[in-house]
Amino acid sequence: MKPIRTPRLWWFIVIVALLIGGTTFAASQQHGDAENNVYVVQAGDSLSKIARNLGISVDDLLAANPQITNPNAIYVGQHLNLPGVSNALPNPQVVIDPPPIPTPLPEPTIAPLPTGNIAEKPTLPAVPQFPVSASQSVGLLPVVTGFQNPVYLTHAGDQSGRVFVVEQRGIVWIVENGVINPVPFLNINQQVLGNTSEKGFLGLAFHPNYAQNGYVFGHYSNLAGDTVVARWTVSTDANLIDPATQKTVLQIPQPFVNHNGGQLSFGPDGYLYLGLGDGGGGGDPLGHGQNASTPFGAILRIDINVSGTYAIPPSNPYVNGGGAPEVWATGLRNPWRFSFDRATGNLFVADVGQNEYEEISLIPAGVGGLNLGWNVLEGNHCYAGAGTCDPAPYLAPIAEYDHSLGCSVTGGYVYRGVEFPSLFGTYLYSDYCTGTIWGLREVAPGDLQTITLAESGLFVSSFGEDEAGEVYVLDYIGGAVYKIVGQ
Repeated sequence: MKPIRTPRLWWFIVIVALLIGGTTFAASQQHGDAENNVYVVQAGDSLSKIARNLGISVDDLLAANPQITNPNAIYVGQHLNLPGVSNALPNPQVVIDPPPIPTPLPEPTIAPLPTGNIAEKPTLPAVPQFPVSASQSVGLLPVVTGFQNPVYLTHAGDQSGRVFVVEQRGIVWIVENGVINPVPFLNINQQVLGNTSEKGFLGLAFHPNYAQNGYVFGHYSNLAGDTVVARWTVSTDANLIDPATQKTVLQIPQPFVNHNGGQLSFGPDGYLYLGLGDGGGGGDPLGHGQNASTPFGAILRIDINVSGTYAIPPSNPYVNGGGAPEVWATGLRNPWRFSFDRATGNLFVADVGQNEYEEISLIPAGVGGLNLGWNVLEGNHCYAGAGTCDPAPYLAPIAEYDHSLGCSVTGGYVYRGVEFPSLFGTYLYSDYCTGTIWGLREVAPGDLQTITLAESGLFVSSFGEDEAGEVYVLDYIGGAVYKIVGQ
């Protein structure tokens, strides 16, 4: 494993600083006035100034906002509850559809929740006819370049052969036969807060019946910093989204500027899954990771095949109480990419660590209600801020690495393409800071092996998958897309 190269050291320092401390941003769409019983903190505000201007006491303001542990540490853009309003942690909420922008699936069979010690590692499907050797490596074939901070790549499932590349600033491009379409597929740059390290347009998913209904879903940060999941409909031109068709599915205010998650994927059950980080701040200061009643630090699962915004799948683990009904899995810090194995339906989750460990977890197909451990655990280890702990109640990761090998995990896909059979069944993942690409698979029953496949030298922001199951790598700084090829 190569050490981080000197020219990247300043990038590493910036990334770590942002992960630990976060940054501030200007809430350019909202104002400090009290609206809907919520006050949005502005530059120059203090709790005493806010209380004085609103004619209330500081004590009443603190009582309405138990998340404030340090009265001197409020930040620009923070949403404060006003006295007399419920101060429960925010849950996903239905939002009235915005004005036009200028510019029945079957219920799945759900496996029973595991009993006993669920920290035992689940196994990957074995594919013994294609053994992985310790010397195996992969190559990176350049496909296309010229993007500005690409963060995701996916396909439409419409047999068109196109792939779609998401730029963090809020623009989606079509790549067809190695050529970028000169006109964006979707451009919502003017409504996306994309100038911070962890916000922006972060995820894109096409409806399983896209070829019939033309529905496309996005996961982005609006100008106030809130997480928004929205739906658009393709126009009569198959290469253009009609921006006037935007429909907000849900909107979630974010307490900090970091740990926004960003993944958006349809599962094999037809439901929409989305990942949210713990809300930000170092060490999960609001305790979201272990609170199933909040959408933060979780993977949510919703049914968008309804006439309204969304419905709760009847098999969700908290549909009858005990947590937010949208929640599927908890105990996450900042899931940066998850994906479903198209052969097994297993869900692979890459969760970015705090100070020491990055991890990969496997949620067996159809199993909801699992807790991945944050902030009690970081990887397989008791989190430094939690003291001693019992790992038994939590789902253990199937792979982890410490910060001598990188700083921020980037999750990928189980390779199910046909061009490189030696990779078949291998889960590919990387680290943003070092660019190392690893492969993980079961080489014998119960024997998981991780091998280094490539030292890419890239800032790997994401992997992507085309309709045929071939896998791609995105270089955030270089603005390029590469295809994984076997060697």
